[in-house]
Amino acid sequence: MKTIAIVAGGDSSEYEVSVKSAREAGRILSSEYNIYIIMIKGTSWFWEDQKGRYHNVDKNDFTLVADGDRIRFDAVFIAIHGTPGENGLLQGYFDMMGIPYSSCGAFCSALTFNKQACKLFLKEYNIPMAEAILIRKGDKTETKEIIKKIGLPCFVKPNDSGSSFGVSKVKKEEELAGAIEFAFKESSEVLIEAFMNGREVACGVVKTRNKSIILPITEIISKNEFFDFEAKYTPGKSDEVTPADLPPSVTAEIQRLSSLVYDLLGCKGIVRVDFIVVDQKPRFLEINTVPGMTEESLVPKQIQAAGILHADLYSMVLEDLFT
Repeated sequence: MKTIAIVAGGDSSEYEVSVKSAREAGRILSSEYNIYIIMIKGTSWFWEDQKGRYHNVDKNDFTLVADGDRIRFDAVFIAIHGTPGENGLLQGYFDMMGIPYSSCGAFCSALTFNKQACKLFLKEYNIPMAEAILIRKGDKTETKEIIKKIGLPCFVKPNDSGSSFGVSKVKKEEELAGAIEFAFKESSEVLIEAFMNGREVACGVVKTRNKSIILPITEIISKNEFFDFEAKYTPGKSDEVTPADLPPSVTAEIQRLSSLVYDLLGCKGIVRVDFIVVDQKPRFLEINTVPGMTEESLVPKQIQAAGILHADLYSMVLEDLFT
């Protein structure tokens, strides 16, 4: 039986969501693998055993010692949303250690985590999307100029965070400066994006060397102003319809674009691609290369709707690392 480390936690506001994702993935995978959930917070990397004892990870080779035995891992299942698990930092470390892992590679992870860089990359391939402006801390911002280009309403979001932390929908010019400051609490870069009046959808994609699975689409109908953190993780705050009630041609186009985005970016493992459907045409919103794996998360619901066992899909991704 192979030994798998599931890395969890991280250094972003998504810490708790990550821990829930890791525990759920660990529960699903524990019948087929020896599972160790490795908690990562800053320079503290450890495994907590069933007796509540902490065992520190040796970062020189990503091993740990428990009861006199040194434990080495055959592969890593990355369940950290945000830094350092979704932005390429851990991927680069595991590349140097020669340990295979479940998610996108270091470059792809870094590129996709930076929303504006990812959008500019995909724009070269004519992937449809909203207009956006990037501002950095210290930049002089003219709210009138921003609104002249982007219009109102608009979305203000950190350029490199997830779970809708730090995101605001701005309807009036006087709200813009406060929204930018709010987003700067999560990131040193802020993206201001034109509002797309349409239906928000998400599509999971999983590819290995031998198999491609484009999952059923979910439509997200938030009862809040938009699909913010509360709407994502509070029961009753949003309706998530899987499969989405869309015309077959629109469904096919979303799935085609999701698969194309996956390939253009050079993704690996399980990802989720989000769109806004405007006048029956999907426009790219963002991509999540370490999507949530909690019971409330979208991709697990899509896996279930596809009639696939979660254990089979996760194992398919891990086993692909050994071929």
